[in-house]
Amino acid sequence: MQKWFSAFDDAIIQRQWRANPSRGRGGVSFTKEADPNVATGAPPRRPRVPRRACPWREPIRGRREARPGGRGAGGTPGETVRHCSAPEDPIFRFSSLHSYLFPGTIKSRDMSRKRHHLVPETFGVKRRRKRGLVESDPLRGEPGSARAAVSELMQLFPRGLFEDALPPIVLRSQVYSLVPDRTVADRQLKELQEQGEIRIVQLGFDLDAHGIIFTEDYRTRVCDCVLKACDGRPYAGAVQKFLASVLPACGDLSFQQEQMTQTFGFRDSEITHLVNAGVLTVRDAGSWWLAVPGAGRFIKYFVKGRQAVLGMVRKSKYRELLLSELLGRRAPAVVRLGLTYHVHDLIGAQLVDCISTTSGTLLRLPET
Repeated sequence: MQKWFSAFDDAIIQRQWRANPSRGRGGVSFTKEADPNVATGAPPRRPRVPRRACPWREPIRGRREARPGGRGAGGTPGETVRHCSAPEDPIFRFSSLHSYLFPGTIKSRDMSRKRHHLVPETFGVKRRRKRGLVESDPLRGEPGSARAAVSELMQLFPRGLFEDALPPIVLRSQVYSLVPDRTVADRQLKELQEQGEIRIVQLGFDLDAHGIIFTEDYRTRVCDCVLKACDGRPYAGAVQKFLASVLPACGDLSFQQEQMTQTFGFRDSEITHLVNAGVLTVRDAGSWWLAVPGAGRFIKYFVKGRQAVLGMVRKSKYRELLLSELLGRRAPAVVRLGLTYHVHDLIGAQLVDCISTTSGTLLRLPET
């Protein structure tokens, strides 16, 4: 350390003697340089150690454009223009160096200012999103009456497939797809049955497979088709007697032997004629279901179509499929009754789960 200070003092002493080349004959004389601080009484100033020049200390030189009608925006043309604080300013030096070394502090201040702007918006009045037009679900409408649901589902029945020989049939499970509250749906269907407006028949392929038919449609199709088909046969009289006496008076799903023989006066042979005509089907010994003549073909189409549509959902990815995508697909050949007709049955019978998503209703097979 002492060696460094001694070398530094020697450099100061040598700097005080300046070479004077004005002496003749090529000689050089050394004269002692006068220190201006001695005359003023100021302490001697140490010379600056040479170092690399900083570019940011250089002022930006340029010529200011003169404004029309007077002097320029400051100073005369050619005057040095400082676009920032003086480099000797310690505050400027500290702030610029601090921002250069720690740029995150400026961002933090900016974020704090943004945070102050966001706080009143967060705790103030909430902005409500503008909801667009939501597409209505074709299978899930507003909860209505069972009568309206049956009428709507009747429009989906393909009458041309059966050459208009079969009355439109709607399953009870399909009504549940439009009236989610099953208790309300069953109560309203029971009232319609007691009023004689609808008839409920057992389709036979399942214990819960109940078909719903309007009484007027049932009477019309049976009279037009069955009576014409059995004209001249011995059971034509039994069918006419059944339509005239039993159908308007009794709206039950099944009939007992005592009821048929004692109440309505049918003989055993006449009951056998009704079974042959397709108006009744055997339930067990001494009991019969109300049936629809010619409904066997409908039951075959319905069972095959249900399995086919259920298979479309099962074969899809993750065993789930959007309702809109399912209805947009081409129906397989075995689906004779229509995709929409079967989808109502799948939803009402709870063979698939309906999940509401932003893309629409999603049909998913339940986990087994």
